[in-house]
Amino acid sequence: MFGSLGAPEIIVIFIVALVVFGPSKLPEFGKSLGEAIRGFKKAINDTDKPPPLQESPQPAKAEDPSKS
Repeated sequence: MFGSLGAPEIIVIFIVALVVFGPSKLPEFGKSLGEAIRGFKKAINDTDKPPPLQESPQPAKAEDPSKS
């Protein structure tokens, strides 16, 4: 997909993004894009794993009133 993008194309994309978003918003945009990609990858990997086994809850033991 991105195999045909070379260095000149990436530089042009970066310059256009800099003009559109401005120098102050570009780091925020990159951070949010990275978090979105990371969350997407995590969601994909979580669907591959089987769900963890849930243990049945243990009933609460009543204290013996004669011991108090």
